[in-house]
Amino acid sequence: MIRKNKPKRNPEVSTASLPDIIFMLLFFFMVVTVMRKNTLLIKVKIPQASEVQKLENRSLINYIHIGKPFDESKGTAAAIQMNDAFITPDKVEAAIRQTILSSPEPLQSQLITSLKVDEEVHMGIVTDVKTALRKANQLKINYEAIAQKD
Repeated sequence: MIRKNKPKRNPEVSTASLPDIIFMLLFFFMVVTVMRKNTLLIKVKIPQASEVQKLENRSLINYIHIGKPFDESKGTAAAIQMNDAFITPDKVEAAIRQTILSSPEPLQSQLITSLKVDEEVHMGIVTDVKTALRKANQLKINYEAIAQKD
């Protein structure tokens, strides 16, 4: 038997598992991607703190931002942003009550209001917001801060 010396070819790469890999990657990115719900309209430089604690369930947190607006036409004084709108301190109570009522009843007692306050904002507006939260019976309040670097 005489064999011809044919050059050996490399086998082609199998593409049978390629769709599986693509769908696994797609599923992975769908699971780990977090969609931002609100557009920030206020400048907030979060202060540093020596003792911080991480909140576990972010879906139970309502955010209130207090700081100067990005858009100078809205004014240069401290403003309050809740969701995607500016509100006044006297409307905070109604907005929080609406948020509480729109959440499922078993979770209403677990809601937390997180205040993201610019470090240069005077405490007067923060006190007004806290008073409105107290009137709305929202007693779980959190101040957002960055851990202090040693």
